[in-house]
Amino acid sequence: MQPDVTDFRQFYDTGLGAVARQGIAPRLRRAWPETRGLTVLGLGYATPYLEAFQGEAGRVLALMLAGQGVVHWPDVGVGQVALAHETEIPLPDESVDRVLLVHALEHTEHIREMLREVWRIMPSSGRLIVVVPNRRGIWARLERTPFGHGHPYSPPQILGLLRETMFSPIVTNTSLFMPPMKSRVMLRSAKAMENLGAVGLGVGGVLVAEAAKQIYAITGTAAPVAKRKRSVAAVQTLVRS
Repeated sequence: MQPDVTDFRQFYDTGLGAVARQGIAPRLRRAWPETRGLTVLGLGYATPYLEAFQGEAGRVLALMLAGQGVVHWPDVGVGQVALAHETEIPLPDESVDRVLLVHALEHTEHIREMLREVWRIMPSSGRLIVVVPNRRGIWARLERTPFGHGHPYSPPQILGLLRETMFSPIVTNTSLFMPPMKSRVMLRSAKAMENLGAVGLGVGGVLVAEAAKQIYAITGTAAPVAKRKRSVAAVQTLVRS
C-alpha cells in the first residue's frame, strides 16, 4: 500500500524526515539558483522542498495527487496547494517555469501521461527535477520511510523515461547516503555522510534528475480546451483559499 499525505507529513516531522529534506534541498537550490520572477510548481508531496523557493520565486504552487490526498500549505497564510489528477494537471499550457516531482513518479500508474502533462505546462525554457528512490540504495529497500514504497529507478531507467517523454536530461545526482536509521548517532552523522557521498563515497538513497523540455517533437493528445479551462478555474479557486 502506498503512503498517503498523512504518512508523508508525519515522516517529514521526524528527525529522519529532516535529514531527507536537508540532504535533497541543497541539490535543488544548486540546480535552480535563481528563480526570481519564475513560477515554481511542486507535484506530489513536494512542499518540504518548495519552502526554499518561497520569498524569491514569483509564484510557488503545490499540487498533490488525488490518490494520496491533500493538506493545507503553507501552515500560515493563503493556501498555495490544490488536489489534482496526474493525467490532467489543471494549469494552462506553458504556464510553469520550474516543476519539481517528489513522491510522485514512483507512485503513479500513469507515468508517461503525468510527464506529458508536465511537458505541456512548461515553456521551452522550462526545467524539471524528478526525485525518485534509487534502486541500488538502501532507502528503497526499507519501508520505514516513504522512499521505501512505490517503484524505484536506476539511473539508466530514469534517464530513458525522461527521453521517452520528450525531456532532455541535464544531470543526475544522488542524495541520502546515510542509512534510514533513527538512532541519534546516525542522525548526527547525516551531514558528514552526505558530504562523503557527494564525492563518490557511497550509494545514495534517491536520484535527483534534472531535465529540459524538448521542443522538436510532440506526441499524445491534449485535454479538451473547455474541460481544461474549467479545471484551471477550479485550481485557482483552491489556491486562493
